[in-house]
Amino acid sequence: QVQLVESGGGLVQPGGSLRLSCAGSGSIFSINAMGWYRQTPGKQRTMVASITTNDGDTYYADSVKGRFTISRDDTKNTVYLQMNNLKPEDTAVYYCNFNLRRGSDDYFRSYWGQGTQVTVSS
Repeated sequence: QVQLVESGGGLVQPGGSLRLSCAGSGSIFSINAMGWYRQTPGKQRTMVASITTNDGDTYYADSVKGRFTISRDDTKNTVYLQMNNLKPEDTAVYYCNFNLRRGSDDYFRSYWGQGTQVTVSS
């Protein structure tokens, strides 16, 4: 079994900051990419940021470039999303995603966290 547990969401005023964390546990053999997605009611889940584990390449959605930073701690199987200068349009449920291989498998697949609410409002 693999579990991804997120933390760090909440209510923040516009211009404020939050840091999301997502820790993976269980029978993880290898992770090749980690990412954060977000979703609002009635809309598709979209990628916010991602990072590869072999060379640390990062990707950011245009709407968050310069404000959000993704990082990882391989020793803890954890990915972070530092969110600065938050705007009301950043309000969403944020989900982490790992593309990983379990010890019992010979292929990589996608796993999701349970989601954490981020609300930006005055």
